[in-house]
Amino acid sequence: MIFRAKRPTLPAALTPTSEIRLNLMEESHAQELFRLVDVNRAHLREWLPWLDTQQSVVDSLQFIRLMRDQFRHNESMTVGIWYRDTLSGVIGYHRFDWMNRSSMIGYWLASDRQGKGIVTEACREMVNYGFSRLGLHRIEIKCATGNRKSCAIPERLGFVNEGIARNGEWLYDRYVDLVVYSMLAPDWKKPQH
Repeated sequence: MIFRAKRPTLPAALTPTSEIRLNLMEESHAQELFRLVDVNRAHLREWLPWLDTQQSVVDSLQFIRLMRDQFRHNESMTVGIWYRDTLSGVIGYHRFDWMNRSSMIGYWLASDRQGKGIVTEACREMVNYGFSRLGLHRIEIKCATGNRKSCAIPERLGFVNEGIARNGEWLYDRYVDLVVYSMLAPDWKKPQH
């Protein structure tokens, strides 16, 4: 059976809770996104390898344009996380593998927004969307082994720990091991609240 990729289409917003909204970012969000990255640079640099590519509002604008272009071409889906109407982070599907009906979710959140369940709820909504609207069969989340806050999210959502990808990511000056978590569509209990 050949699977036909569903083109991602978003409603006005995905709303995991009354305080959390997930939206595609617009070019008009570039300054707000850059400010958020810049204020959280030290916090994000601990586990994310792309901080050196974000040095100006122009870089954030190029990122938004690239993400929107990849969305239009059915290659990925990256959205902003708004908490109480303030851009607070980013979550997305990196590279859809339509042949295998799979993708991987990545996320980050401002340091002052952590501990409120924001990423857990945003991730739950993205998984619901991936299985019910996109027809995915497998969703992965990879986290550095030392990043316990990030690892706690797939664990909380019932993802299966499949093991360690040794030296799975280059992080500025060293490799870090990644825990590989997965969820399959038949194992996902949709409401999950």
